[in-house]
Amino acid sequence: MPQAAALARTGERRTRSTRLGFRVDAETKGLVERAAALERRSLTDFCLTALTEATRETITRYESLVLSERDRAAFFDALIHAPKANARLRRAFRSAEERVLR
Repeated sequence: MPQAAALARTGERRTRSTRLGFRVDAETKGLVERAAALERRSLTDFCLTALTEATRETITRYESLVLSERDRAAFFDALIHAPKANARLRRAFRSAEERVLR
């Protein structure tokens, strides 16, 4: 259950101390008002919940990696049977280490 929806159902309220403002066209506003009314929620609550859910889904999509069975097997095989580092790989690690330690 999304956090915003859970808070709404339990009656808990988050302290809102900052503002996020944007303008929409009349048609979009009408659609959002209609959806909020259908769920018997305030326009602000509906928008905040929808925005929070979309945000969490986007973050999850970008922070998650979904592999096919074939890719998963190849990944774990490479971990278990890792090839020895060649000169080019050792140079790459040294270069990366130098950049990080600067």
